[in-house]
Amino acid sequence: MKVAFLGTGLMGQPMAQRLLEANIPVIAYNRTPEKLEPLKTAGAEIAAKPYQAISAADCVILMLTNAAAIYSVLLSDRSSGSVRGRSIIQMGTITPTESKEIQDAVVTAGGEYIEAPVLGSIPEAKAGKLILMVGAYREQYQRHLELLKHFGPEPVLVGKVGTAAALKLAMNQLIASMTTAFALSLGFVQRHGIEVDLFMQILRDSTLYAPTFDKKLSRMVDENYANPNFPTKHLLKDTDFFIEEAKSADLNVRSIEGVRQILEMAMKMSFAYADYSSIFSAIKAGDR
Repeated sequence: MKVAFLGTGLMGQPMAQRLLEANIPVIAYNRTPEKLEPLKTAGAEIAAKPYQAISAADCVILMLTNAAAIYSVLLSDRSSGSVRGRSIIQMGTITPTESKEIQDAVVTAGGEYIEAPVLGSIPEAKAGKLILMVGAYREQYQRHLELLKHFGPEPVLVGKVGTAAALKLAMNQLIASMTTAFALSLGFVQRHGIEVDLFMQILRDSTLYAPTFDKKLSRMVDENYANPNFPTKHLLKDTDFFIEEAKSADLNVRSIEGVRQILEMAMKMSFAYADYSSIFSAIKAGDR
């Protein structure tokens, strides 16, 4: 089996690398060719155009920014004809509505489609320890399970297409909300002259603690957001996706809308490409 990997950014590159290390032939495409050099060095075939990668592969993995990028790369007039007979595995973060629409387009073009968004960041991608949430028919899930296990040890079948995309957005809403809540408490205790170590000692001994707090603590205290595993702009994008879908489900979204305002402020403070823990600097800047 040969795999086309479309989208080799922060997450896509180490994921494609995992396949190469398992001796699975990979043909890779990225709209920025320079990003493909590490994969080329590792033995990947490089495609100049997306349809070339799709045509040369049995299975196509998508790790692209949004649905617009998927349509451009996979379902353009030039590429859509190459989809026939291929298995398309969509692993990026898009909305459930978008995922079901793309499924319809892929099936119409003669291919099959499953979704398998991931929870985790670059270290987990490199180690093959991502959490995979799969939206597919059970037969599809079983057939692609061994391939998916290269990215995470226990891919979970959530349900039909759309359910895994929804679960992924639910998880990313927690990332945004929990990080913002932690940053606000951290800023509050600092302003009141309470030692951060004491704050963390009490927090770690409580049921309120989450490991992500310690992962982001040093970045926030040092206000060092360089070399991100997950940039602020991506968390804002996913937050917008969640708000859109949650409103459609008739849920009260005021809490996450407040978080969105803080993410937007971090963007205005030039933290778009910085780690999303830059939320802390936006909170410290006050209510402007």
